[in-house]
Amino acid sequence: MIFSTHGLRRAPLALTLASALGAGLAAAPLHAYELYNQDDSVLNADFEAVFGVMHSQENYAQFGNRSAGSSSWREGYIKYGLSGSQGLGGAGSLYGAVNLLSSGTWGDGDAAGFTEGSERRTAVEDAYLGWRSGDLFPALGENGVDISGGRQKVVIGDGFLINGDSLNFGDVDLGDDFDRGGAYYIAARKAFDQTAVLRLGGEQGWRGDLMWLKSDNRAQAETELGIATLEHVAEPGTLGLTYIRGLDVNERYSSPFQAERDGMDTVSLRGAGGLGVDNLNLAFEYASQDKDSGREDAWYLEGSWTFADVPWVPTATYRYSRFSEAFDPLFYGFNRGYGTWFQGEVAANYAGPFNSNTQVHHVGLKATPMESLTVGALYFDFDTLDTDLGNLGGRELDLYAEWMVNDHLMISPVLGFYQPERSAETGGTQLGGDGTNVYSQLMFVTFF
Repeated sequence: MIFSTHGLRRAPLALTLASALGAGLAAAPLHAYELYNQDDSVLNADFEAVFGVMHSQENYAQFGNRSAGSSSWREGYIKYGLSGSQGLGGAGSLYGAVNLLSSGTWGDGDAAGFTEGSERRTAVEDAYLGWRSGDLFPALGENGVDISGGRQKVVIGDGFLINGDSLNFGDVDLGDDFDRGGAYYIAARKAFDQTAVLRLGGEQGWRGDLMWLKSDNRAQAETELGIATLEHVAEPGTLGLTYIRGLDVNERYSSPFQAERDGMDTVSLRGAGGLGVDNLNLAFEYASQDKDSGREDAWYLEGSWTFADVPWVPTATYRYSRFSEAFDPLFYGFNRGYGTWFQGEVAANYAGPFNSNTQVHHVGLKATPMESLTVGALYFDFDTLDTDLGNLGGRELDLYAEWMVNDHLMISPVLGFYQPERSAETGGTQLGGDGTNVYSQLMFVTFF
């Protein structure tokens, strides 16, 4: 894998990126049109389409393929196929899906040069088969045993470490072909290439998972992971423990940063819930990472309160997060909404930091003026821990809306204002100066 000296300094950060909005939208179950439903047999036609129009007044130096100025581009994908299930009498049920995905990027390519605007690809996205136990094991709850394998998306917790394989490079020249078909921001492709997943336990009480994941994503160095989780789910909240073992990487495509994943151990403790208090939500996660180069860690604390008796039912959130200098955020992704775990639409996708070597103060406010419309504002303050690795400090304010036009169409505009502390010429990434970048995008999401 070939980088310039400038790119190599930032490659460990850039190569951990995935896109924000698309990953979050696809975190919901794929919508489907029922073709057949008789007795215990169900067959669905799956369809989902996402299209976005983006403009950034400033560009960012990640790979040396962007110059000072603006970029305008478009991204989109269509996901389509079949899914279904088959009851086995008293022996549980089989389920599975096969979906194709067509994606592309048009125009200038994105503001950081992950895509060039020439990307087009159609390939299999989902291809998995599973078995659920039904009522076979009452002590474990309904479907207390769930075994699946194949090509599928896997999420742990709220996506702080694992949220699918969502990093979508385009035709960027890195010495090898890293192109997954573009659609970088909307994260068109999210499925791990090979998986084996065993889930034990129901929706309450103790539960756990054993997983083997293998990525075919060259931008993720085709990383292979073994994962075990243990959770306790109760009304006050969920407490979870995760262990991740790095089993292998493809050294041909790995940066020195990614090469340490082979043999790396990551352990995390997480929790989320309201502790029985209406309108309160608390969340935290602490992750410790044992690498050849030393021990790293990352953690966050978050609290939010919903003002249920106030018009528009606003929710206010504060979060502090810290990621040590060489922390590897692995396959993190957008999960609970804008700002998780892509903190700042400009910073998290183009400028950096990318959940490593930074601490972040975040304040959020969202409200619901009508049942079909949510509006929000997100503020982020980034402070680099080790400026010798580059100074990616800055501040960002994002304004957004999510409008469900009808049962099959959502429209989401975003307006972002990003102010870096440094330009690319003085240790940052923004090309042409350290002035405020105004970023805009408009997303259309269709599903059936």
